[in-house]
Amino acid sequence: MIILIFIFFAALGFIVSNRLKSKFKKYSQTSLKANLSGKEIAELMLADSGIYDVQVVSVEGQLTDHYNPMNKTVNLSPDVYYGRNAAAAAVSAHECGHAIQHARSYTWLNFRSAMVPVQNASAKILNIVLIASLFGGFALGLPYEFIGYIVVGSYSVMTLFTLVTLPVEFDASARALAWVKQRNVVTADEYAMSKDALKWAAMTYVVAALASLVTLAYYIMVFFGNRD
Repeated sequence: MIILIFIFFAALGFIVSNRLKSKFKKYSQTSLKANLSGKEIAELMLADSGIYDVQVVSVEGQLTDHYNPMNKTVNLSPDVYYGRNAAAAAVSAHECGHAIQHARSYTWLNFRSAMVPVQNASAKILNIVLIASLFGGFALGLPYEFIGYIVVGSYSVMTLFTLVTLPVEFDASARALAWVKQRNVVTADEYAMSKDALKWAAMTYVVAALASLVTLAYYIMVFFGNRD
């Protein structure tokens, strides 16, 4: 059963990821009328928001864009950093949305950040238990029910993390779209492209959250479903 769940969501994730890449490639072929690069858009959005302690930098890779709250950097892939198109505008503004969340102490971002060490620890514990179960049943010498509590508890934390990520990502996109529209960075057609690109980016997080929820439900059923 778990194999089927994994295959289904792996396939779904692959489809969404390919769709995102396809959209990004498509919207990268139309130059912005404003002729602003992703770097310039990011710096302008940060300045408009009164944020002057965040640096915009270029990082290697494709779709590797992210905001790092530890060193306050908006990290843009080369295609976005140098790009002058709707896709680059959407992604750069979205990452600045996270920087604004950080500056404004956005509740969901703070909660997500606080969960990071707990989520990492839960993932390690879950890996240890699952690997041990492959070699000699439950070789840890712990009762089956206790193993169930460990697995379900760890996966619950991981699932909560994926769910908390959703409002963080949706809010960053909402901030980005509102700003590019209000600032006239994009035309009406370019705005539609930016919105569509961010929609498919958000779908990757939705799929991850759904996969985590279904997997958690499966583990609950396996360990506790037959209890009287």
